[in-house]
Amino acid sequence: MRKNYSGKFKAKVAVEVIKEQNTISELASKYEVHRSLLTRWKKEALEGLPNLFSTAQKDRKESHDTQNLIEDLYKQIGQLSVENDWLKKKVERISS
Repeated sequence: MRKNYSGKFKAKVAVEVIKEQNTISELASKYEVHRSLLTRWKKEALEGLPNLFSTAQKDRKESHDTQNLIEDLYKQIGQLSVENDWLKKKVERISS
């Protein structure tokens, strides 16, 4: 049966592997994980770091764009409500 490790655990161990304060064998014994997994987690962590920062910027931009869209939509709703009320008053005057 395969053992599943949480992302938090993998990140913690990968950071220790990257620090190189202990050997891979020592860390494998400490965390009871095969050495090849530690090497793979290190590689994945190092490959993912550039995307981490670009994704954060992208998320902030998307959040800002979403906020602007929401503000524009609220303005449109307000304008349409005013126009709708005005039209209702005009129809009431014509109908009377």
